[in-house]
Amino acid sequence: MQPTLVVLVATEEEFDWTGPFDRGATSVRAASELPVGQRLFDEFGVRATWLCDYPIASQAASLEPLREVLAGGRAELGAHLHPWVTPPFDEELTRANSFPGNLPEELERAKLESITRVLEENVGRRPRIYQAGRYGFGPRTAKLLVELGYQVDASSCPAFDFRSEGGPDFTHARREPFFHPEAKSLLVVPVTGAFIGFLGERAPHWYSRISQPTWARMRLPALFARARAVERLRLSPEGFEFEDLKRLTLALSARGQRVFTFTFHSPSLMRGGSSYVQSDADLRRFLERCRRYFDFFLGEFGGRSLSPLALRDEFAARPLPRPT
Repeated sequence: MQPTLVVLVATEEEFDWTGPFDRGATSVRAASELPVGQRLFDEFGVRATWLCDYPIASQAASLEPLREVLAGGRAELGAHLHPWVTPPFDEELTRANSFPGNLPEELERAKLESITRVLEENVGRRPRIYQAGRYGFGPRTAKLLVELGYQVDASSCPAFDFRSEGGPDFTHARREPFFHPEAKSLLVVPVTGAFIGFLGERAPHWYSRISQPTWARMRLPALFARARAVERLRLSPEGFEFEDLKRLTLALSARGQRVFTFTFHSPSLMRGGSSYVQSDADLRRFLERCRRYFDFFLGEFGGRSLSPLALRDEFAARPLPRPT
């Protein structure tokens, strides 16, 4: 299979990622910059997916630029669920409840119905691609998604563990797409993340040890990364440099991986919209990392770009790759 790039943008409100969850934090000023991202995708022929949450889907200020980037079939529409700003508001505001898969089944269903309905009503398309906010995929999520007509889930985040906050553990999750074993029509397209380095299969164990507070204060993870012993990388321009993204891609390609998922959050398209982009210089560097990576993947690396739905069609027509 030709190396294939899937691009996902978590299209959401701006909020303080380090602060308490706030139902009133629904500013969508950064949505005005969605066309900036779409022009970048158009430059490389990338058919990205804008995964929209409730504040984006329900406010005129964000709907206008969203409709613009979706015009002409240049991009896909998906749904993104932040429970704390998605009605009905029947749950307590806690860190654990920020992972939608932790909610009671009927409440998770109601919130999924809410974001699905508002997107269909305001954008004119029913989303078929989903990503849980904070990667909060739960034991009932797959069944609920299929019942609502979703065909692709992009909530799995290999190599990352959110148990300390009450979320799921993806440390050993499969990295290649696969059809969900219990909801067989649902293609799971994981976010691309992995442990790389010469420690090989022992990397997750060592990363867990050196990330403990005592060792983290001594900057042991940075020392191990600098020595190329173990690094935990995600295919994202947020917090990672182009060289990191290229190194991750080549390492996973050597292991036989052929589908790569590139992700970021829409507020990073605006200066001050996220912690990763605080200045005009940050924004220029952010966009340049994206541009360099697309140029590398679609050029030197010999790859192509597909939407998640097109990828699902291909996977449905061919044998699945071995689990990784």
